[in-house]
Amino acid sequence: MNCYGLLPSVTGENYCLNSSADDIFLKYEPQLTSTKTMAHLAQMVRDGVLTKYDYVRPDVNVARYGQADPPAYNMSAIPACSGGRDSLSDPADVGLLLDDLRGHAGDRLTVQYLQQFAHADFVIGVCAKDFVYNDVISFFHRFR
Repeated sequence: MNCYGLLPSVTGENYCLNSSADDIFLKYEPQLTSTKTMAHLAQMVRDGVLTKYDYVRPDVNVARYGQADPPAYNMSAIPACSGGRDSLSDPADVGLLLDDLRGHAGDRLTVQYLQQFAHADFVIGVCAKDFVYNDVISFFHRFR
């Protein structure tokens, strides 16, 4: 198995990764995770809602969150980014996120769609600063 071909098979064909990107990816990914994290992911997939971890027992949820059910995450605090070649966060998934954000203040909703980008381009692409990070930093500066 050629591990250096692993990244595009997971993220989609990336646009602006240099030759060292595979080494960086394989050094830090995939990360280990806990059973609780996997259970939390399963809860969100099953319920179709992005909430904090559900301890199932209402008394435990009340002790943790002050309510019987886990609260939903405030997704309006993050910009939505998507790439046309992104296998992990495709336009259909981002569409679901945008539907979830419909009731939030319009000035706090920013969508960045880059047709040529795949998942890793947003994180470790050599051109991510110019295409992504400058806009993300500007977004956060608007709401200090």
